[in-house]
Amino acid sequence: MATETTVTSATAWSPDVSVFAASEVLPDALILRTATVAGSVEGDAPVVRVAWVDDADAEFTAEGAAIPESDPTLSETLIPTGKISQLLRLSREQWQQPGTSTELSASVQRAVTRRANEAYLTQAAPTAPAIGPAPGLLNVAGTVDGEPVDANLDALVDLVAQLEANNATPTHILIDPAGWAALRKFKTATGSAQTLLGAGTADAERRLLDLPVITSPAMPAKTGLVIDKAAVVAAAGPVRVAQSEHAYFDSDSVALRCTWRVGQNVVHPDRIGTFTVA
Repeated sequence: MATETTVTSATAWSPDVSVFAASEVLPDALILRTATVAGSVEGDAPVVRVAWVDDADAEFTAEGAAIPESDPTLSETLIPTGKISQLLRLSREQWQQPGTSTELSASVQRAVTRRANEAYLTQAAPTAPAIGPAPGLLNVAGTVDGEPVDANLDALVDLVAQLEANNATPTHILIDPAGWAALRKFKTATGSAQTLLGAGTADAERRLLDLPVITSPAMPAKTGLVIDKAAVVAAAGPVRVAQSEHAYFDSDSVALRCTWRVGQNVVHPDRIGTFTVA
């Protein structure tokens, strides 16, 4: 008698699990655009351990004199993760309709991206003994709070300068759509109709203080972040998609599942700044 294997049996007996690179299927996820992805893990307990060095000072030494030893601190930052998931149930007949799989794929992509962006920015810190999901950037302790930005960009200029004084190299500004709209309404002078950031009729790229601006509805209203991508470390695994006819066998239905494990942390919180727009 021949041995039945997944090679010789029908696909229904070995449901497919497809694995995709997150950057290919979720290109708009903020964690991939504004953080440094350090690796990935599987499971709620394991963490990604990111090694980094807290630099020691360098000094001048006189000719012929003994060079004093330096003592840099070898540190690490832990990145706990959480699994973002979605499960869909469809009748077999609906699943087989033309266009269903394509439209559902786009829907799942949007849903997972939205949830990942919310987690990246505003996820609450876990309650012990839980270590994940990781807190969002707005809930990380030690970040720099800028003054409210009102009528002009002076407060934002000061915030960027403070971050640079903390050895940051700001790479992005994240802000909600309403906050960005408020900034676009700032006028060059009282009574003037000319906007400080230009009319915006032919913008090739959204930029502010020479930094690219990304708007996201996942940000709280009238709130912004100045980010140094090198200071934000992340864990992001592959996006896993699976389908099965077995879970809902008694109703002749198809299950479609998507999961993505992600997390983030900040190496130097004082290199990330927050601000509000009045």
